[in-house]
Amino acid sequence: MEGAAAREAQGAEAPRASAPPPAPSEPPAAPRARPRLVFRTQLAHGSPTGKIEGFTNVRELYAKIAEAFGIAPTEILFCTLNSHKVDMQKLLGGQIGLEDFIFAHVRGETKEVEVTKTEDALGLTITDNGAGYAFIKRIKEGSIINRIEAVCVGDSIEAINDHSIVGCRHYEVAKMLRELPKSQPFTLRLVQPKRAFDMIGQRSRSSKCPVEAKVTSGRETLRLRSGGAATVEEAPSEFEEEASQKVDDLLESYMGIRDPELASTMVETSKKTVSAQEFARCLDSVLGEFAFPDEFVVEVWAAISEAREACG
Repeated sequence: MEGAAAREAQGAEAPRASAPPPAPSEPPAAPRARPRLVFRTQLAHGSPTGKIEGFTNVRELYAKIAEAFGIAPTEILFCTLNSHKVDMQKLLGGQIGLEDFIFAHVRGETKEVEVTKTEDALGLTITDNGAGYAFIKRIKEGSIINRIEAVCVGDSIEAINDHSIVGCRHYEVAKMLRELPKSQPFTLRLVQPKRAFDMIGQRSRSSKCPVEAKVTSGRETLRLRSGGAATVEEAPSEFEEEASQKVDDLLESYMGIRDPELASTMVETSKKTVSAQEFARCLDSVLGEFAFPDEFVVEVWAAISEAREACG
């Protein structure tokens, strides 16, 4: 009996220790909040410094600047970065460095000039501000327009022969000017930016300017988009900068416009394609309103490919 009892005792299970209560689950880590993006701004002809934030495209940017200074958004012709001067190499495009200072150039005096088109090209390079105003970015040396002292770089083109072009894109304005008949005078109504005393008489007599100034220098930038929210991105790579510059040069040569943001979009589109034909189809779907000629698209593809090879 004792042996059986001993065996029974040995075979009995020892009481189990009760399991500790489960540790309370930790709340998921909150996503890292990006600091508010606040930019400093002034009116180019002189003003106190204002601060703006919360914009996602150029129109909203102009609205914020206008609100800061108590003016209408339509008073703003264009903006430059880190310079109060009418410097076409420092135009605000689709990217703003997070430390850039924004200068807004507002409407000044209106003037009218009569021009007679004695050659096919007037010698103008047109760009626009992304919010309805096309303006003169460059005047070619020795050209028809270069001989008219009243016309200056930075002047907004408000009307051609009393026909308002406010709201037209730069390529539409360039096309209108190209199609004007030769030997027939026409009138340009221009609005010059309001200028401080040290900026009066600004003109450009160079047919080619140095490489467009970059609004970034290895920093993050705010990328403005015509549709959708703005995004903070790394500064463009060496290839993107080189290819965009080549494409911008081709835009001026073929179409009489300069548009670094358009050039950047075309380079970005090329990354998704492997041939000139595929690139052309993608451009039609993304930028069909420009109706780029086939020979231009081939030139653009070749320029981008050359930049890619040069940058490794």
